[in-house]
Amino acid sequence: MSVKHTLAPFSAWLQAFSKPFTLPDKHGYREGADRYRGWHINDTKKCIGCGSCAEICQNVAIDMVPVDDPVKGDSGLRPRVDYGRCCWCALCVDVCPSGSLGMSNEYIWVEADADKFRYIPGVDPKPWDNAEKGWRQEEGFDLVDHERVPMPMLDPAERTKTWAEVVIGYSEEEARQEASRCVECGLCVAACPAHMHIPDYIAAIRDGDDIAALNIIYDNNPMPEMCGKVCTRRCEGVCSIGVQGDPLAIRWLKRYVTEQFDDLKDVVHAEVERVGEGKKVAIVGGGPSGVTVAYYLAIRGFDVTIYEALPQLGGATFFGIPKYRFPMPSLEKQVKLLTDSGVKIVTNHRVEKDEMRQLVKDNDAVFIGTGLMKPYGLRAPGEDLPGVMYALDMLRDHHIGKKVDITGKVVVVGGGNVAIDASRVSLRLGAEVTIAYRRRKVDMPADDEEIEDAEAEGVEIIPQAIPLRVEQTGDGRLDFIWGPAEMVQEEEGRRPRPKLIEGVENHMIVDRVIVAIGQGAEHSWMPEEIAEKIADKRGWITVDENGMTAYEGIFAGGDLVNSTADAISAIADGLRAVVGIQKYAGVLPQAEDEGSEPVAIAK
Repeated sequence: MSVKHTLAPFSAWLQAFSKPFTLPDKHGYREGADRYRGWHINDTKKCIGCGSCAEICQNVAIDMVPVDDPVKGDSGLRPRVDYGRCCWCALCVDVCPSGSLGMSNEYIWVEADADKFRYIPGVDPKPWDNAEKGWRQEEGFDLVDHERVPMPMLDPAERTKTWAEVVIGYSEEEARQEASRCVECGLCVAACPAHMHIPDYIAAIRDGDDIAALNIIYDNNPMPEMCGKVCTRRCEGVCSIGVQGDPLAIRWLKRYVTEQFDDLKDVVHAEVERVGEGKKVAIVGGGPSGVTVAYYLAIRGFDVTIYEALPQLGGATFFGIPKYRFPMPSLEKQVKLLTDSGVKIVTNHRVEKDEMRQLVKDNDAVFIGTGLMKPYGLRAPGEDLPGVMYALDMLRDHHIGKKVDITGKVVVVGGGNVAIDASRVSLRLGAEVTIAYRRRKVDMPADDEEIEDAEAEGVEIIPQAIPLRVEQTGDGRLDFIWGPAEMVQEEEGRRPRPKLIEGVENHMIVDRVIVAIGQGAEHSWMPEEIAEKIADKRGWITVDENGMTAYEGIFAGGDLVNSTADAISAIADGLRAVVGIQKYAGVLPQAEDEGSEPVAIAK
């Protein structure tokens, strides 16, 4: 051993006589710096429980726990911080999509119980909850890109001259860039009626694997190209990155993937057990719910036949959605996948009472998805005059190639997507178009983007206009007479009700009045013994958690069953019925038995 090593222990004593570098604090407690990273705070009214903070934490110091009274579109969870693990890096604050999370500049906290150093900021009261100082997201510095990649579209002045698609679609580079904005919080999955695996297929798009993305999508949606073009996109309404910026373009990304493949037969691989061999199912109505039932039962080995009254499958997505939004090749590609999967399709065939009775006898189950085909009337004098027509009829006739007499000046009554579609089709047929809606523009149930596009193309919208009557003019035109409405708030939390202002009448001379104020059920084709058992007085059909009606063996879904009246909800109904029919037939695999959940479509 060297002399150095022998003397080393004694050299430490030399420090005992040195002047200390650290001095006692003569001032006691001192406030942390203005941007000090102390104990966490959270504005729970802004927080949506997306879990981005927990995801980014490398120390697993944050877990998401349930709290009381979550708001609509909220996960119902809030972050809980464990200060036995936290390193105060503040990445959780920097990545927070809603900007709700922060850190106070308080740094002293003395407790004897270590468990108290794990709490839910904003829920468990703390002295620093309202601290103004501390670490916050710096304005202009984002770990998340809040701006959506713009969607290329045809110019409004040009698109009214053609039936070409208004939306051009993302390029590969644009799609990858937009997909990279996703933080994979999963709130979109809960909001989607069909509970599509959105973060998974978005991640596949981001990583450049479009085939994987397509197969993830087809796991529980047989009409994704339609949804990628016309879906009501409730998923985007709860997108966490949309709180401080633009929500992820989920619909457009689905559209991008589905447009990459012209033939789906060798691309979509449904690896499921063919449990339905020897079982027969008849489907009355080829809309989104019926198509869903047909596809997912067919790939499981069922013998499936769809009966459709119109020349093409698709229901309202076929005859109600104009070609500039959803062109026929998109629908035909999805229908081809059905036939490639073994589904038999009978079009131009309206099922009547006797045939329905026979279908019930000959099949292991029957699914009804005929939709709402009976337009509501104007409920005003003069609605039966020549020149007054229903939007649903007009859109259907135009779509199947019948001549539609739209000329001159047109007023469309209504505020939903059907009203917007009727107005934009009328524009393309050469008319001057006005929409009259009984409530405010903000109350219009139509998609915001559709409203904006209609106005950009030249459609005028008159809100708070209640139809009073329609009269014939001397020169054969129509006098559309309406009264102004005031909005009356009767129940807190509900939208105001329009109330007619008495004594005021406005006149609009037009050539056509197109009524688009909704539609109801039509059951004249159905045997009385079935209709009386499954439908109420208004025609709505009630189903149980498996999608089955009160008539054993008859299932139903779509607009007949739910009041949402959108395609993705109809698809969700179809998914539920797929599970229900397999249960009823006694062939549901254990892996897919998830009770009433409409997402039990596992590969």
